[in-house]
Amino acid sequence: MQITLIAIGKTDKSELEELIAVYEKRLKHYIKFQIDIIPDIKNRKNLSEAQQKEKEGELILAQLQPTDTLILLDEKGKQYSSLDFAQFLQKKMNSGIKNLVLAIGGPYGFSNTVYAKSSGKISLSKMTFSHQMVRLFIVEQIYRGFTILRNEPYHHQ
Repeated sequence: MQITLIAIGKTDKSELEELIAVYEKRLKHYIKFQIDIIPDIKNRKNLSEAQQKEKEGELILAQLQPTDTLILLDEKGKQYSSLDFAQFLQKKMNSGIKNLVLAIGGPYGFSNTVYAKSSGKISLSKMTFSHQMVRLFIVEQIYRGFTILRNEPYHHQ
């Protein structure tokens, strides 16, 4: 299985990029992993919230292959403990999925079309985080999940 993280907009903090890169590098020991960044929509100030979500949705869906399984990082999604998230990853691997795609939407979330195409939603917390921080948190949690599955000492119970 491969895991792809799709995110809207670039990270403008080099410190965050460096931390994300640390976990990306660590993940390569466990699974094929990549981050696909969709550039911010041009002239988005002239677009309504709904128009922004639609345009971003079209760009997200254009990244997908027919066999991909899309999971949205969404505030209304299911919350997992780190152990439960590790089991979620294991179940996805056991199911024969070729590419698990995790998507981080734009500032207003996802369009109805993207919700309809998704196979589920995950929430990292009831708190709101910047989209840039979510990238770091999910990459670290994926890494943590694989260390849990391998019984490695990174995660402490």
